[in-house]
Amino acid sequence: MIKKYFGTDGIRGKVGEHPITADFFLKLGWAAGRVFANEGHGFVLVGKDTRISGYMFESALEAGLTAAGVDTRLLGPMPTPGIAYLTRTLRAQAGIVISASHNPYYDNGVKFFSVQGTKLPDEIEQKIEEYIDSPMTTVESSKLGKAKRLVDAPGRYIEFCKASVPTRLDFSGMRIIIDCAHGATYHIAPHVFSEVGAEVVTIGAEPDGLNINDECGATKPEKLAATVLSYRADLGIALDGDGDRLVMVDHKGEIVDGDELIYIIAKARLDAGLMSGPVVGTLMTNLGMEHGLKKLGLNLLRANVGDRYVMEMLTEHQGILGGENSGHIICLDRTTTGDGIIAALQIMAEMQSSGKNLHELKSGMQKYPQVLVNVKTDKKINPDENESIQKAVKAIEKKLGDNGRVLLRASGTEPLIRVMVEGQQAELVKNYAHQIADDVKKAMGA
Repeated sequence: MIKKYFGTDGIRGKVGEHPITADFFLKLGWAAGRVFANEGHGFVLVGKDTRISGYMFESALEAGLTAAGVDTRLLGPMPTPGIAYLTRTLRAQAGIVISASHNPYYDNGVKFFSVQGTKLPDEIEQKIEEYIDSPMTTVESSKLGKAKRLVDAPGRYIEFCKASVPTRLDFSGMRIIIDCAHGATYHIAPHVFSEVGAEVVTIGAEPDGLNINDECGATKPEKLAATVLSYRADLGIALDGDGDRLVMVDHKGEIVDGDELIYIIAKARLDAGLMSGPVVGTLMTNLGMEHGLKKLGLNLLRANVGDRYVMEMLTEHQGILGGENSGHIICLDRTTTGDGIIAALQIMAEMQSSGKNLHELKSGMQKYPQVLVNVKTDKKINPDENESIQKAVKAIEKKLGDNGRVLLRASGTEPLIRVMVEGQQAELVKNYAHQIADDVKKAMGA
């Protein structure tokens, strides 16, 4: 199914450039409203992160939904997983998130959640696109939608997050640093972690509309690492602009990525007799995680890059845990989508239950060195179908054996071939990656 506007994670781009414009969001709100109105009577939730353009797009979506005769509940700044949760528990027809996740402030986007708190089915997105490309009309005045602010949204989500860990656990002796990336969790995360008893120091919680994800948060955890060391904290928690990513820092200031966190949660669930199905990662999941899970007797399945594909594979194989090394972590036994706060609470719960610190918990999995080389190309080339490239890949794979991995994939957004090699020896991995990159260049006639 080819879609004109929706990508794998909604619609995203630079503010002011089509389709991230006020007039498009007006039409999008109307189109979505027409589809939801046809599905039955109800209301739609609209939330956003903290970037300055969110006000403009919130107003545009509200106007479009109103014109289509659909009621709106405005949430204000709310984490993406919080909007998914509220869409489900309030039985809204849909939830709309205005966010560009980990991107800088000058980008924005939109994504939708169904009444189940999951991504909209492809066929619904297709119907919305059909309305976008048709003339906009307005229902008669007596049938116009109404908009209200939902003032208790943060409190509802805070209680939900706290309920994801047992009340018997006492976090009172734990000092943590939280980096909210000046994003949608700024007024949520500090309350969650302090209310479960931890001593909380917060950074990145002063959004001004322009500083979201700016040298902070899950994509830039270096400041968090330094703060953990300076406060002698037990751990650090880095969230991204919309709160669906998590990267952590241990008490030594070492960064703990999504792969390591998923491994820790998988082992905790297994030890508690609560693990179900395989763990789902992506093509970029570190081979060290796969080997670590194998030692535990757990299988790793690899989906295409993107949390939508991870979710699809989890559903297909009846798994409860998956995610990406970037920090998207999906705990389906706790919630319906990737959630940075809930994932962090699962790690803290295992620290308390096991009596081990984060550094000790991650030691069961040894990450392999991974090198990524981008090769620019001015022509369309499929590395899987090129004989000379495949010959070069097979030669390196033979040398690596079971202790390494080669992955080539064409970028979906840029004219690039991404060459990834991982293995046990860093220098060897680096040499192999550049060797394959040179072979790709030769195959393209560079």
